[in-house]
Amino acid sequence: MQIFIMRHGQASMVAPTDALRPLTANGVTEASMIGQWLLANVSTIDAIFISPYLRAQQTANAVFDVLGDIAYKETVNFITPEDSPKDVHDYLDTVCSEKQFQTVLLVSHMPLVSYLVAELTTDNTMPIFQTASVAQIDYDTDRMQGQLVGLVSPNDISHE
Repeated sequence: MQIFIMRHGQASMVAPTDALRPLTANGVTEASMIGQWLLANVSTIDAIFISPYLRAQQTANAVFDVLGDIAYKETVNFITPEDSPKDVHDYLDTVCSEKQFQTVLLVSHMPLVSYLVAELTTDNTMPIFQTASVAQIDYDTDRMQGQLVGLVSPNDISHE
């Protein structure tokens, strides 16, 4: 199984609450760039799991604009910045096994995205994500662990 873990695009620092911080124009561009990268490098995405925070929802929408609609979309209330990577790992194992997903995208926040990569990989790699970066994990569903294949940021794409 392939798991892609994406940090939301650049967000405004001004909002009534952290959950309501919107993407900046640059954040939408960053998310669209990663959407283009996914379109060019991933045959299909079976499911997307999205944080309920506005900036993550807007990031997912920018990716949808590039990829087209994804059959299974779910807003997951426990993938916000301070949530438990272990809980997310357990949830992904369960839902992906039940629904037989082969390629999933999760859109969330720092620090959870870094902790989640460490939780899902055998060597506990904990990368620092720039905004709209996406980590790819080659995940063994039998062992319930994987290997970090790479981390791509909009800056990497703009320099290709």
